[in-house]
Amino acid sequence: MAAGSPEKNGDAADKSHLPIPAFDPPKKPKRNKYALACSFLASMTSILLGYDIGVMSGAIIYIRKDIDMTDVQKEVIMGILNVYSLLGSAAAGRTSDWIGRRYTIVFAGAIFFTGALLMGFATSYAFLMVGRFVAGIGVGYALMIAPVYTAELAPASSRGFLSSFPEVFINFGILLGYVSNYAFSKLPQHLGWRLMLGIGAIPSVFIAIAVLAMPESPRWLVMQGRLGDAKRVLDKTSDSLEESKLRLADIKEAADIPEHCNDDIVSVPKRHHGEGVWRELLLHPTPTVRHILMCAVGIHFFQQASGIDSVVLYSPEIFKRAGITNDTDALLATMGVGFTKTIFILVATFLLDKIGRRPLLLSSVAGMILSLVGLGVGLTIIENSDHKLTWAIALCISTVLSYVAFFSIGMGPITWVYSSEIFPLRLRAQGCSMGVAMNRVTSGVISMTFISLYKAISIGGAFFLYGGIAVVAWMFFYTLYPETQGKTLEEMDTLFGTFFRWRSTARVIEEKKKNESNGQVQMGNATTNQS
Repeated sequence: MAAGSPEKNGDAADKSHLPIPAFDPPKKPKRNKYALACSFLASMTSILLGYDIGVMSGAIIYIRKDIDMTDVQKEVIMGILNVYSLLGSAAAGRTSDWIGRRYTIVFAGAIFFTGALLMGFATSYAFLMVGRFVAGIGVGYALMIAPVYTAELAPASSRGFLSSFPEVFINFGILLGYVSNYAFSKLPQHLGWRLMLGIGAIPSVFIAIAVLAMPESPRWLVMQGRLGDAKRVLDKTSDSLEESKLRLADIKEAADIPEHCNDDIVSVPKRHHGEGVWRELLLHPTPTVRHILMCAVGIHFFQQASGIDSVVLYSPEIFKRAGITNDTDALLATMGVGFTKTIFILVATFLLDKIGRRPLLLSSVAGMILSLVGLGVGLTIIENSDHKLTWAIALCISTVLSYVAFFSIGMGPITWVYSSEIFPLRLRAQGCSMGVAMNRVTSGVISMTFISLYKAISIGGAFFLYGGIAVVAWMFFYTLYPETQGKTLEEMDTLFGTFFRWRSTARVIEEKKKNESNGQVQMGNATTNQS
């Protein structure tokens, strides 16, 4: 007995050092480098839109000197790409379900490449419009596919960070466009603007090459019945093998594949190419789908209706109205806008998964409102003054910079993150394409009416109007938008559907998680006592 006691005591001592999973604090998973690289490459397609927006803001100064056009024609050529991109975004949902997310990215780059070359060789207004049309189709494809691919590839722990990449690259593209304006502005008039537009074809080539290193979306693979390929991608892009298994099970359930089916290739009913999806989205939506659709389309509308494209596209015009009359000085000030947007969007990417979507979105819109009001005040004072007011010019420049900074830290990236993560799998491609369609329609209307608007109600009045729209946006987001941070893509069904009462639903979900956690702790205690 005496000899046995030390052994028992030794066993007890050994067991006391064994970790108890229920009590060990969960370790924060390391950033998945493979998912990071894939999201980075896919999001490069967004450079196409950003470059076009940035480069047209300065190129139009020289285009108007080389090709005669009215103010209305100037508005149209500036904003029409957004309307043309509707066709691309509308077709992208079906195309991405048909040929896959990966090859849709290649398709987007090829179309934009053609459009950029056409714009670079344009000899007339009509020729330039043809180039804008082709480039717009490519932009529509790129805008829709990058967020969808990233959301479907990313693990839940870093989905916000990775899904913000498209907005990062839009901003980087805008900055490249501004730099291109300044770099080629000293060239002969007929050559400078053509190089500004034509050189936009170069990123398309890099995008096509980058796709060779990317896997296909695991959700698309499951929809094709390729479970083996999907499992391999999920194993690489998940934070753990357990998470990979859970993600695969969730995707199989959403795709109506029985849980026991684990073959590499399985048969899937061919209903995931758009059949019935539009009916479920528009004609007979459930309360959950209606709430999701309202949020996705609403956030895209308000992102553009609050005037971001007017500020970015017409920055040189705004600075001239504020008193900076030299073209080169206006382009330099515009480059400051590009740098500010890019810096703050990089800050936002690291905050999305730490602070959450709602706090960033609401604080972003609040800052935009203050900036728009300040810009409206500054421009109104300058317009009604008969002499130069340095302080008013400084106010206009600082409020333009603060506006794009606040936009980039919340409203810009969260629009793409939020709308791409809330749709269920069966509706995701078409639902996201509807959000992008609203984004492009609103952007087209705003950018094609800015000059007419400020001539009708004054340039200060235009920004007061945008500020009023931003106030409505803040109230809309506050009342209807639940927090989605940390939720798996397949959990969204329980979070949406109660509209203005979503907070009570969120509390129920949290209570359920607490109870499950307590149950695990009790099981851990029971196991320890038995030992």
